[in-house]
Amino acid sequence: MNLTHTMTPKPVTGLGKPISPLVLGSMVCSTDQLDDTFALLEAWTTAGGNAIDTAKVYGPKSERAIGEWMRTRNNREQIFLIGKGAHHDANGPRVHPAAIAEDLTQSLEHFQTDYVDLYLLHRDDPSVPVGPIVDALNAHKAAGQVRAFGGSNWTTARIQEANDYAKANGLTGFAASSPHLSLARTNGPMWTGCVTLDAEGKAWHQQQQFPLLPWSAQAGGFFTGRYSPDDHSNADVERIYYSADNWERLARAREMAQAKGVTSNNIALAYVLHQPFPIFPLIGPRSVAELTDSLPALDVTLNADEMRYLNLETPNGA
Repeated sequence: MNLTHTMTPKPVTGLGKPISPLVLGSMVCSTDQLDDTFALLEAWTTAGGNAIDTAKVYGPKSERAIGEWMRTRNNREQIFLIGKGAHHDANGPRVHPAAIAEDLTQSLEHFQTDYVDLYLLHRDDPSVPVGPIVDALNAHKAAGQVRAFGGSNWTTARIQEANDYAKANGLTGFAASSPHLSLARTNGPMWTGCVTLDAEGKAWHQQQQFPLLPWSAQAGGFFTGRYSPDDHSNADVERIYYSADNWERLARAREMAQAKGVTSNNIALAYVLHQPFPIFPLIGPRSVAELTDSLPALDVTLNADEMRYLNLETPNGA
């Protein structure tokens, strides 16, 4: 593995423990494939990564595999563990104190630990007042079960509302947000209740310098070159990302990748890394090879003109 890439964890206000510039997604981790799971996690930490994104909705086998790995390696304190809960179920939204407590308790049991470094509410329910939610999260923080908390797929307006409530009541507010953000623009939500960061949200994050942990930062592999307008092998990728503008973004990423000696997927990830606020993209490699292929993005430098060019804001990169 190439270990020249800069993956040194760095401190971020509100997050406590330093966090690596990329976050490893854990959907492929499972007790059914412990050898593969351990190999991926070992490669991740060997490369300098310490942040792992998990979710109760990924299933107990995923959380238990990560917990078993941390137990056998005795490295819990070195890992920035991100948990997610309060995802909706077949009956609808469940963003309320009882569901938060239930999910967090089960996740901690699976992880064989007594805390997570960052706990994200996996969905929002805008019909529910933020007060009881913030109160509940503060109670879990006071109990030592979470070190910091935030929202996944929460709008910036709701996060601001939650933090205004926290400030007015002498409580801790949200410390991070995790919506979707990638070089590719989406045609709609990937799943029910998902939020993609829009221009207004980007402006809010820049003004607040509020940490962002965007999921699908590599657009589900759209920039790897495995897809084309005639390829219909992945219905979700086709539904969400197939558009004339995104094919042009891919063409420009390929052009720039050739000039810089990297891949178009590296360019797309570098675009996310170069946002003007603290950002820690989530990546979801399915193997050590895919992880290795993503790491060169950390060494790519993009100037303002190149960023605008990639996002189709200018006709060329000059």
